[in-house]
Amino acid sequence: MRISISLLPLSLLFTLFTQAQSAYFPPIEGDEWENIDPTTLGWCAEKVDALETFLEERNTKSFLILKGGRIVMEAYYGEHDADKVWYWASASKSLVATLYGMAQEDGLLDIDDPTSNYLGVGWTSTSPEQEALITLKSQLSMASGLDDGVEAPGSTNNCFEPQCFQYLAAPYSRWAYHNSAYRILQDVLETAAGQTKFNYTRSRLGDRIGMKGFWLNYVYYSKARDMARFGLLALNRGVWGADTLLHDQNYFDAMIQSSQQENPSYGYLWWLNGQASFQLPGVQFKINREMIPEAPADLFAALGKNDQKIYVVPSEDLVVVRQGDAAGGVVLTSSSFDVELWERLGDMSCTVSATENRQDNIFTISPNPVQDELRIQADSPVESMFLYDLHGRTLLAKHRTPVSTKLSLANFPSGTYFLRVKTKNGVEIKRIIKS
Repeated sequence: MRISISLLPLSLLFTLFTQAQSAYFPPIEGDEWENIDPTTLGWCAEKVDALETFLEERNTKSFLILKGGRIVMEAYYGEHDADKVWYWASASKSLVATLYGMAQEDGLLDIDDPTSNYLGVGWTSTSPEQEALITLKSQLSMASGLDDGVEAPGSTNNCFEPQCFQYLAAPYSRWAYHNSAYRILQDVLETAAGQTKFNYTRSRLGDRIGMKGFWLNYVYYSKARDMARFGLLALNRGVWGADTLLHDQNYFDAMIQSSQQENPSYGYLWWLNGQASFQLPGVQFKINREMIPEAPADLFAALGKNDQKIYVVPSEDLVVVRQGDAAGGVVLTSSSFDVELWERLGDMSCTVSATENRQDNIFTISPNPVQDELRIQADSPVESMFLYDLHGRTLLAKHRTPVSTKLSLANFPSGTYFLRVKTKNGVEIKRIIKS
């Protein structure tokens, strides 16, 4: 996405921060972990405080931001603290996908194999011909074609009997968030590895990065820093310092790219930003926009029920972790919290740059100077619009507005302001003079 002018958003802030600084990995044992003062990133102290208030109001228990592996922000709320364990919910799926890459590298399985190679013929109630087309890869992609309507969306009362796996469509012809079809992959992993998933997770991954968690009823539990360690491993494409846990970079690339056409925002059990559309659990229609418009396009994420989050942003060398109760209504994966959080993370700076890109105009304004009403004409429907003062404070915010819109500035004092507009074609800021 083109950015013709910037408010020193998250992408620029992190780019400006000592690009030459080497990647950091915390020690495997102990609580030592290097930190970065948020002010060195140009963040306003008042905006950091406002972010913490927002997180607390949204039922957050733990929140971490890593830049290059170092902690920029770490906060705990209520009775939760750094030693408390919390569930990952469906964010556990992304851990399973990573373990599958390692198991394939170890020669324990092949994701192109029919699942019946590991569970035996007749693990579904489909015909033998239909069952033979269901592969481990199709289940990692949530594209097995099995009927997800047999269970309630997000149900933890999973059934693994053959009658619970019924034919609905050919693999890859539809995408559905089918929990039983995913969870039985954990049984496959145990069968292939010849050990429990707890032991395989610990020996193959956890002990090598200092991640201490456990599996309970197909869900992973850990401390917030353990989630951050896993996010840091993903940020570094399966490498932890001098230790390479996943050599197969072709698998890693496939894991964080669109795994099928029906829901391009889904890889192998990872959610992907920056795609043309996405589909949510329990529905069979697409939303024609990227999942988190305010976040970097290359973000990929482990998302779980009630807003358990591990965001990974390679272009920013960034990991963000959130644990807690639902930030709003009960949702299985993506929620409005994603957008609200990334709007705030993209607006932490006190500094406004007033340099305009005159080659590509995202929008035009008139009149300027303005007395009462400002007319705005964008090149496409506006995704977000923010008005700032000279100190970078947000005075006004609008979302999802038409191509042509108006702002009343009659009650604003005379002076200089900046208007930031984002459309599908990019982001631009223009200086406004209020007379």
